[in-house]
Amino acid sequence: MASVSAPSSLCDFCGDAIHSTNSGNRKTSSKYCSNACRQRAYRRRLKGDGMNTSDSAGLPERLSSFVGRTEELVELGRLLRTTRVLTLTGPAGVGKTRLAVELAALEHRGGRSEAVLVELGAVLRGEAARQRIAAAAGGVGDPTASLTDPQAARLAAGGDLLLVLDNCEHVLDDCGLVLGELLSRQPGLRVLATSREPLRLPGETVYPVGGLGLPDPDADGSFTDSLRSDAVRLFVDRARAVAPEFQLTEDNAARIGTICARLDGLPLALELAARLVRALPLAEIHDRLDDRLSLLTNGWRTADPRHQSLRAALEWGYELLTPVEQSLFRALSVLPGGFGPDAAAAVAADDGIPTVTALELLAGLAAKSLITPCHDRAGSTRFRMLESVQCYGHERLLAEGEATRTYGRLVGWLTGLATPVQETAFAPLHTVRRMARERDNLTHALEWLSESDDERQLLLAGALAVVGIHRGTPADTLVLLSGALERTDPASRHRGNALGVAALLAGWRGDPEEAVHMARQGVALARQARQTHLLGRALLVLSIVKELHGDESAVEDLRECLELGRGLDDGLMTALCLNLLARQLLGQGDLEQAAELVGQALPVLMAEGTPALRRMVLHTTGILALTRGDLPTAEARFTECLDNTCHLDGAACSLEGLAVAAVRAGNFERGLRLFAAAETIGEPEPFVLTLLWRRGVEEARATALDALPRSKADAAIEAGREMEPRRAVEYALRVRREPAATAGGGGDPLSRREWDVIDLVAKGLTNRQIAARLYLSVRTVETHIRNIRTTLGLRSRAHVAAWAARRDRAVITSARPAGRRAVMA
Repeated sequence: MASVSAPSSLCDFCGDAIHSTNSGNRKTSSKYCSNACRQRAYRRRLKGDGMNTSDSAGLPERLSSFVGRTEELVELGRLLRTTRVLTLTGPAGVGKTRLAVELAALEHRGGRSEAVLVELGAVLRGEAARQRIAAAAGGVGDPTASLTDPQAARLAAGGDLLLVLDNCEHVLDDCGLVLGELLSRQPGLRVLATSREPLRLPGETVYPVGGLGLPDPDADGSFTDSLRSDAVRLFVDRARAVAPEFQLTEDNAARIGTICARLDGLPLALELAARLVRALPLAEIHDRLDDRLSLLTNGWRTADPRHQSLRAALEWGYELLTPVEQSLFRALSVLPGGFGPDAAAAVAADDGIPTVTALELLAGLAAKSLITPCHDRAGSTRFRMLESVQCYGHERLLAEGEATRTYGRLVGWLTGLATPVQETAFAPLHTVRRMARERDNLTHALEWLSESDDERQLLLAGALAVVGIHRGTPADTLVLLSGALERTDPASRHRGNALGVAALLAGWRGDPEEAVHMARQGVALARQARQTHLLGRALLVLSIVKELHGDESAVEDLRECLELGRGLDDGLMTALCLNLLARQLLGQGDLEQAAELVGQALPVLMAEGTPALRRMVLHTTGILALTRGDLPTAEARFTECLDNTCHLDGAACSLEGLAVAAVRAGNFERGLRLFAAAETIGEPEPFVLTLLWRRGVEEARATALDALPRSKADAAIEAGREMEPRRAVEYALRVRREPAATAGGGGDPLSRREWDVIDLVAKGLTNRQIAARLYLSVRTVETHIRNIRTTLGLRSRAHVAAWAARRDRAVITSARPAGRRAVMA
């Protein structure tokens, strides 16, 4: 039976997408999308009206293949029919010129207009640009002086002319003057421009061009997913041009995908990197991308000088900036994790850039395609630099001798944000959220500080670890924190806080003895400093890691901490102590006293606590309900605990709780699936891993295995192991899409990234907005939506949104308790 694949080319007549047809093992393709277009093209050839339908009329011959951007060409073709000025904008090397030439050739082949290319990159004076544009449009001297005879005849007869202006960014004012006059005099004239910033003309439509579609990062570099990536296809195509034996394989797909991602899908950078495969292995190309500006210098001999290397392409745009814009651009290169106006003003504070003008300057850099605006989950406006652009900015920062001063301002600004971590017993929730947004910038600043003994690295590393703990992903911060402790003065005022966080991380990685040792050092420093709030926090940490070690003296530390909390009138510290004491009482079998204490702690921690603290108290209430045999309440508490998980990798403890509840209810297969899914996600947070809880989990797992035939138990475990984290969470929340009904016998047919796209489609975001939110190209978003529709059997984007809305209602009504909190970012 014939099947239709994704669009692979465009119709030579109308410009719509052509879907290749697979019939058995035979793949058929066509130059036209339908018989109607084929017949119209045939009649035009028979008519012989003198119109040149070759690709080369007024346009340069293309010497290499055009890869990808099929759907962009379709969208641009439609825009050209509704606007007279269409400007393609984007950063250096994104492929604006090639896309414009392909679009113009398509318009010409379809008989919709004649096309003339005006190259402005080499024009140095505005007057020369105006003359060249006017001449190309027939507006100076002989009105058809620069047109071929067929073009002149068509224009004289009132036909359409598509004027392609390439590289306008350095002559924007002159382009605007001449186009304003020409467009008013020639109704059949349309303009397609490429520029790093808009022309800012009345009626102009601006189309931002992004990098080529990248492989889905959640697909783990699979060969099939790589084949769907335009960036990978371009890399392979250009690599085979210099090394014909080069192939995309299962072994190298992940490496090529990573190279494409690090180069932001920029066609120029991909082509330059691909030409290196004849001399360098892929692993070496990847490893040398940190110095990509020196690596990617092998452009075509016939290319414009600006495209001979990645550095030259970026330098062209940099030279067009004003001195103050150049200064800000260099400073922003120290912020790889993105930035808002406050961060931009902070890192450039000593360069004559007042805070009030930072946003205006950022808007200017965004208009010039050097930074990209985006929005975080809190709705705040942020910007980011492509990695290649950031590398160039950092190179200029070093060349100007500004690195030390700029990094110093970055560290000072981050220190100000992190100070509440040191000055309060528990970091306020708004501080944790803010530090989470600056997580990559914190890591970058710590890497810069790693060459010194600056004590501020203790504060920043501790703050970064706190963010990881509350998000459920602290493992990657341990190396940075350990290094900071080794390099800095033992008498540093930040050391006690850093030791406490390091103790928690040691407990997390399963080293309770080291955790207790560091926690005791933290308590000793806090007593020596006579800082009551820090002593209370240190005692809490010590009690937690002692509990992991099975040390019953943890109760004594908790009682001292409780006294300190009440003396400070610190409700959060008091509530956390009560919760931890309740856990101790549960282990001793004193349910009534445990219920009383956790009842006092629950409302305070739910109202004021961070997600990690809420998960702790909800887990305690879940254990209490299980111990009492109240399964509905236990399931509700563990479900709410799951709802307060910031990162899917931190969901294991909640899944275990729901698994135990399922086994207690006699649903053994569901319990085994959830146990297996929790193991696949990773180790549960150690702060809920009391000995009582571990015994309960093991007993429930053994009960389920004994209750089921071996074949059913093995099938349930295998189904749980095949679940991706998001799929496991949905299954735990009783979304009615049973694993047995999905392809692969239990796996999720949709990737995590596709679920992210579904959520944003349901919120009404456009493809371009989704691309900005998820740091993807529009092409990649379109591919995700097409795959979602195919997988779910839905016919349109509206159906995807409606399906998502029904799914969310089902989750709310059947799985989550009323009054629940939203997942924290």
